[in-house]
Parts: sequence; C-alpha cells; structure tokens
Amino acid sequence: MSKLLVNFPPGFFTVPAVRAAIDRAAAQVDAVRLTSHNTPDEIRADLAWADRLIYWSWPALDDALLDTAPNLRWSGQLDCGRAAAETALRRGLPVSLAKGCWSPAVAEMALTLALGLLRRTSDLHAAMRAGREAWVADFPGDIDPRERELSGRPVGIIGFGRIGRRLRELLAPFGCRVLVHDPYLPAAVAQAAQVESVPLHDLLRSADVVVLCAANTGGTAKLIGAAEFALLRRDAVFINVARAALVDHQALAARLAQGDLVAALDVFDQEPLTADSPLRGLPNLHLTPHRAGGLLASVDRGLGWLADDLGRSLAGQPLQHALTPAMLPGLDG
Repeated sequence: MSKLLVNFPPGFFTVPAVRAAIDRAAAQVDAVRLTSHNTPDEIRADLAWADRLIYWSWPALDDALLDTAPNLRWSGQLDCGRAAAETALRRGLPVSLAKGCWSPAVAEMALTLALGLLRRTSDLHAAMRAGREAWVADFPGDIDPRERELSGRPVGIIGFGRIGRRLRELLAPFGCRVLVHDPYLPAAVAQAAQVESVPLHDLLRSADVVVLCAANTGGTAKLIGAAEFALLRRDAVFINVARAALVDHQALAARLAQGDLVAALDVFDQEPLTADSPLRGLPNLHLTPHRAGGLLASVDRGLGWLADDLGRSLAGQPLQHALTPAMLPGLDG
C-alpha cells in the first residue's frame, strides 16, 4: 500500500491551479495526507506513516528526522539545502529536486529589470504619474544619455546555473557579449553557451549590465561588497535576483549615493523589507518584493515534475529530476 505525505503551506491546497497538480500526484497512491507542518515535531508522526513525500524543503530532512521515518522510499522537493541533500545522498534516499521550476521566471525577471533600468521605464512612468514628465522638445539635444539599448552591450552573469543559462538564451537576440563568472563552470559548457568565463573582477570592470544569479553557499556571503561595487562602470546596471546574502547592502547604498549606478533588488536581508529601510529612499534603486520566480506557472511546473517522478518512483523507473552529487555546489547552504 503506497502512502503519500504532501506537506506545503495552506495556500497550495486552496489555489485551483496548484491543487490540480497535487491531486494528480495523490491519484497515483493508495492513501494521502495533506499537511502544513513547519517543524520536525509537527511532521514526525506523518512522516513515519508515509513511504513517499512531496514538499518544499522544510523541515529539513536531517538524520534525526529520517531516523524516525523508516518507511520513506522517495522524497520530491521544490527546493533543498545542501546539508539535507548531502544527508539524502549519503543515506541513499532517492530525491527528486524540482528547484529548476523557478528558473525560467527568474531569468525573465532579470531580463525585464535590465531592459527597464536601461530604458528608465520606471522613472518615466513615475514622472508621468506625477505630471512632471519631460517631452521631446529639442531633439536630439534633449535625449537623456542614460536611456540606452540592451542590444550589443556587454552583460555579466555571476553564477551560471539554470537561471544564468536561461538568461543567456534570452539575451541571444540582443547580440550581447556575455561574460560569466562561475568557479564550477566547465569550459565545455561555457563554449557551448557562447559565453566568456572570466574572473569576477574582470567581469565587473567590463560589463554594462551585471546580473547576480549565484547560490548562497559558504563562500559567497557578501560576494559583492565595496571593492566590487567600486569596479563597476559609470552608469552600469546591477541586478540581484539571487540571494540577499551575496550583497553588502551598505556598500551598495554607498555606491548608489554617488549617483553613477542604477540597481535593482528582488531580495533583501530582512523580508518583508522594513518600512524605514534606507533602501526605499534611493532614487536609482528599483525594488521588487521577492517576486522573480513566484509565478503560478513556476509552481505548476515544479509540482508537475514531482508528480511525474512520483509515478516513476512507484513503478521502479529512473527519476527524471533526481538529485545528484553534481548538483551540490548550486544548492544554498
């Protein structure tokens, strides 16, 4: 008898577009429990009951929790921290990881922000809302040189996992020179993607647009600090759609105060962003409330992958989205 535990925040069970994918998974098993546990103590009894699990990434499946789940044969997850991934691999627990479900939307957001900052669409929109827009009167003398095309510009991508690679695909029609910094990037992958693999500081000096897509690993905390921001070109565009911990926000604010840089942040050290955060007052900083990947299409894609791999697990077939040791460098932890 197959027993599936599905553990997600309550909204996953009430939004029809999301619930449909969960129901497709549930239809493949003999029994299912739908829960919204957040702690090991809350999930322990249901986890001990299940032989299959679909959930986000918490509570993390560490040794202590897995010791109480002797029947667990497979876990399907939307995300996974590095420590939990290493535990699953060491114990031989098959895991399907759908982390890539967010990547298309995040890459599109990065492209959206790059185009918006180069063309200054947010500033133009705000000016028109306030009735203080500047219409063309002395063309071309009144063209703002800060309004620029993306086409043909050098773009730097820091971190070349699924998000970075999809962004590179989206950039193809713009004919950009694409520079990449990723210490784990094989030369063959860089060549196939037609990107230049370069040291971080060379990328920062050379790119007009810099997009941060890297994972938050032990070696990437405040990867971009005062020294790095000092290297950016005048009127460069800096975008973070990765993790807040990779950026020294005080150093970013100091560089933005010089008025020769524009930036966009989708992630923050404290979320929700506090009402009195000094970041809110910087006119050359575009803010979005952690929305890069959070589309219904992303969730539906990820749950669909997990429902498919659940079927493969039950049938004893190879998983299409199996966690492998090669994935560890790209996991947060």
